[in-house]
Amino acid sequence: MNILIIEDEEPAAERLADIIREIEPKATITNEIVSVSSALKWFSEHAMPDLLIMDINLADGSSFEIFKSIKITAPVIFTTAYDQYAIDAFKVNSIDYILKPVKKEDLKAAFDKFKQLRNNAATDINLLISQLTGNKKEFQKRIIIRYGDNIKMIEVKDVAYFYTEEKINFLCTFGNMRYPIDFNLDEVERLIDPKDFFRINRQFIVNIAAIEKMLAWSKSRVKLILKPVIELETIVSTERSPLFKEWLTGKKE
Repeated sequence: MNILIIEDEEPAAERLADIIREIEPKATITNEIVSVSSALKWFSEHAMPDLLIMDINLADGSSFEIFKSIKITAPVIFTTAYDQYAIDAFKVNSIDYILKPVKKEDLKAAFDKFKQLRNNAATDINLLISQLTGNKKEFQKRIIIRYGDNIKMIEVKDVAYFYTEEKINFLCTFGNMRYPIDFNLDEVERLIDPKDFFRINRQFIVNIAAIEKMLAWSKSRVKLILKPVIELETIVSTERSPLFKEWLTGKKE
């Protein structure tokens, strides 16, 4: 990952670089840009980096001037001592806006957001390529589970549902075996076949074969009785209900 830091205060630039080395030790950092003019010169001579970390007030003006002269295609994390520029920041390529002094946890959260966006983009590109070439997308067939010193392989077709409880992600098999997993549900959703599995809400992804009964619920929602039984609430969210009904008929791929 190539990261360009645009910051006119040397101590602030060094602090950013130190934090980045902690949270992304494999990243390559350039932190020599201190002004709008030097940034314009740098972009004319170099390829676009993967990520920009940019102060707003630079030595010779506002960094927003850079966007008026050059098409910036990389995501940007803005850093500033002032909060009045937030709206302007989100009109460009901003993925986060951090107030100085920059804290490690804030920058890490911004990097996590960047990775999620990049992963989603990569997934979309791969899907588009497969559609254009006529290749069928391959979904994951097995999941490797690690608990303690043990490693276990679970067939995806044997999973009744994936769920989150107390910020931990689990899968439950049709044999009622429950295991913690390393993936979050957004990642799981991209790995498994949507013909067989459906994300009913933020907390659950269910296998169609695990639905034992469906009950009409308030606000046009549907409550599911799953097998194996789980005590957590399994209600299809209002916004997901129309898609859920399509999925049941096999129309939604």
